Amino acid sequence: MMRLFKDGYCCTGETEMRKQSIYKSLEGQARMMALYDDFLNKLDVEYEDCWVKTRFGVTHVLAFGPEQALPVVITHGGNSINPQGLRCLLPILQEQCYRIYAPDTIGMPGKSDQTRLSPKDDSYGQWLADVLDGLGLENAAFVGGSHGAGIILRLAAYAPRRITKMALFVPSGIVSVPLHSMLWRIGLPFTLYLLFPNQKRLRQAVGWMGDEIEEDVLELVKTVFEQVKVEAEMPRPATKAELLGLHAPTLIVAAEKDAMFPGYAVIRRSKEIIPNLVAAECLKGGTHYSSRQDMQTIIQRLQDFLSSVDR
Repeated sequence: MMRLFKDGYCCTGETEMRKQSIYKSLEGQARMMALYDDFLNKLDVEYEDCWVKTRFGVTHVLAFGPEQALPVVITHGGNSINPQGLRCLLPILQEQCYRIYAPDTIGMPGKSDQTRLSPKDDSYGQWLADVLDGLGLENAAFVGGSHGAGIILRLAAYAPRRITKMALFVPSGIVSVPLHSMLWRIGLPFTLYLLFPNQKRLRQAVGWMGDEIEEDVLELVKTVFEQVKVEAEMPRPATKAELLGLHAPTLIVAAEKDAMFPGYAVIRRSKEIIPNLVAAECLKGGTHYSSRQDMQTIIQRLQDFLSSVDR
């Protein structure tokens, strides 16, 4: 493992902006960092730690693969930790075909600064552009799921030429969460767990995500619920006008029974707003947190897409 300091900037935990902690206590922050390191160590893949300075604060980036290989930026889901999302994509890390950069989303649990960004404006796009600048990248391919996909779409609206291609799965940033899902399938079980926490209600609170949630992921979710001030908002849906300047080949993989971003609605609107949508697939019966079988399908689609475009 190598520790890199881009632009001579060392991570001090201080930024030019005032911010409140996203954690409910210092103990809670320590517990989240312990889980972060545990998930990272379980990847069992050689990596480097990088820190880059952005206008919103310091961002921690995990780097994998040969330094001269084609750069791919992977963004993770909201209210979660970077290594957990990377575990889902482990075969791509293990390929060693790409130089992968995986930033800890600023304002989310992880090692980046705790500045919360607005999901309603260009902030996430500006942040991701700053990350590219800090890494010395003019552009890159992008892969992201859920909240991370919405962040990539914010970059697509803000600085589309920074994206050479993008692959988004169970993506936010295309359709809004259906109101009935927000209130009943997601909101009510979550509220009941917070009021009367026990293991059964925890399972119910994450039931909308899917049926194949691993025990360590369940423990991670529990710790987030208990120790983190959860960010409820997703990056807002992109518009057709915002994406007119986007020419990057795009892959979308959605899930039919995704309670947050229903698959067929995602596919339908993707075809309306994304100029160079080269492939769009809805996983039949799929949920927001992918089953092992669906994740294998997603990984295969990602591998085919990354290797075929521009080669």
